[in-house]
Amino acid sequence: MLKESEIKELENYCKENRRNILKMVYNAQSGHIGGSLSATEIMTVLFHKCMKLVPKWDKDKNFDKRDRFVLSKGHVSPIYYSNLAQMGYFPEKDLMTFRKLDSKLQGHPATFCPGVDAATGSLGQGLAIACGMAMGLKLNNNPAKVFVLMGDGELQEGSVWEAFMDAPARQLDNLIAIIDRNGLQIDGETEKIKPLNNLAEKIKAFNWNVIEIDGHNIPQIYDAIELAKTSTRPTAIIAKTIKGKGVSFMENNAGWHGKAPKKEEFEKAMKELI
Repeated sequence: MLKESEIKELENYCKENRRNILKMVYNAQSGHIGGSLSATEIMTVLFHKCMKLVPKWDKDKNFDKRDRFVLSKGHVSPIYYSNLAQMGYFPEKDLMTFRKLDSKLQGHPATFCPGVDAATGSLGQGLAIACGMAMGLKLNNNPAKVFVLMGDGELQEGSVWEAFMDAPARQLDNLIAIIDRNGLQIDGETEKIKPLNNLAEKIKAFNWNVIEIDGHNIPQIYDAIELAKTSTRPTAIIAKTIKGKGVSFMENNAGWHGKAPKKEEFEKAMKELI
């Protein structure tokens, strides 16, 4: 259970992360704000409290024992990079090189960026990559965990369900999938495009442990991840979120999936995050 002081600290990190997301996308005039904002609490709690990390990506003798992370919804890299900067993997000033030529902070994460375990971007592939990592760790008797953050829109990809089928068959209890269930994708509402009705029951049918939470509630996120670490089966955490969370005119608006704000929009959004 988190202390009140820890919750407050995480709330402050989340606010900083949201400001960084806006600054990065505005500066590049390209990127994905909506899904980055919906995943802010999830990513912040995961990186600051739940994952076993290597300080500053120092590849010493303990490097192989670190937990792995796969950002399956690779387009929300701004929230990933902001957390990595907070963890000291590169200077915060580097965030302003986002999506620039020759920057290590590309639009979708690549492994030449410190802290990135897998290059991602093509939706629907992250869970399978995570399964492979988890299997490799098992074969090497490595106790590390593998975490993967997925979007609900990408659950429309068939490869996701092949991976859901495979993980229990391989007894990958070291695998934890977190689904950012914000209900929107680039074309609109997920339930109007390809409905994901009874999502928890669907995943349970593949013999996964399933936990449902409020994806903006910091204590719930922390408790769910810590509980998942003790499971004897792979665990899926379905986190109900709001796309564009934190900026009033972006919330629940699919139009902000992959659009950069204009100057007036940027200034208005930043004022809301003071």
